[in-house]
Amino acid sequence: MVKFLIIRFSSIGDIVLTTPVVRAIKSQIKNAEIHYLTKVHFRFLLETNPYIDKIHTLNDNFNELIKELQIEQFDHIIDLHHNLRSGKVKRALSIPAFTLDKLNIQKWLLVNLKLNRMPNKHIVDRYLDTLNVFDIKNDNEGLDYFIPEKDQFEFSNQPFEKNKYIAFVLGATYFTKQIPIDLASNIINKYELPTILLGGKDDVEKSEELMRLLKNKAYNFCGKINLNQSASLIEHAKIVVSSDTGLMHIAAAFNKPVVSLWGNTVPEFGMSVYKPHTDSKIFEITDLKCRPCSKIGFNKCPKKHFKCMNLQNSDAISKYIRTIYFES
Repeated sequence: MVKFLIIRFSSIGDIVLTTPVVRAIKSQIKNAEIHYLTKVHFRFLLETNPYIDKIHTLNDNFNELIKELQIEQFDHIIDLHHNLRSGKVKRALSIPAFTLDKLNIQKWLLVNLKLNRMPNKHIVDRYLDTLNVFDIKNDNEGLDYFIPEKDQFEFSNQPFEKNKYIAFVLGATYFTKQIPIDLASNIINKYELPTILLGGKDDVEKSEELMRLLKNKAYNFCGKINLNQSASLIEHAKIVVSSDTGLMHIAAAFNKPVVSLWGNTVPEFGMSVYKPHTDSKIFEITDLKCRPCSKIGFNKCPKKHFKCMNLQNSDAISKYIRTIYFES
């Protein structure tokens, strides 16, 4: 038996993007046992993954975590987070470790000087590069997401049918990644197709305002269901509209056509839809001198105009959604 510890503490999208690494190790290394270390509130993302043998969680007692990990006697660490805490884990266990190059200098150049020195390589492929010493190959099966049976969405009493609606994602961690209400309203009102709104508890007020603009012509699930149930709705959507956020990557795991709207971040960071459906399409404003303004996001636009989202062409986006809805 060969025991691996994979480290990725956060967040939703980043963890989903590590699933090809998990699957590749389990499928291609004989007698591999995979343990995964993440933050406690992201454990649910991994609990039903059949390629993971055991989950360890980061909590307030770091010393207890280290004792727990030392007992396991791992052979290798695959560090896909590469931060101070993962460094502490590696030093404490003192075993061979293979670590993601986060390309922080290249990201700094792109954000601050607008010089693109990023490799033309998706983060998933960079994750997989950490396994080169094991001669592991990309199986090209894309991302994984496993929904527990208890969280499968029940469609029987809904006014919309499976595979005949659009999932519109409002939620994102940072404001500068979120689709503005006015833009969302313009897009949805123009295509006039069955639409469900997805987001967390922080998106409830925003979603209610959008529902007023739509005159209740959508179905609002923001803050009403958990993330796995949202994933279930995405799995059975005809099209997913999203910004650069975790549910976008979950949609990619189900090979859904994803219409992605990009704000302050850019696909060049390597976090675009992985192995996109042929009908997936990116919409972004490419000629803004201020973009990208961050590799992650801000709670408000640093320039106070939010042109990266406000200048998006709702006519073109809506027309594209309507076209692929009826052609696919």
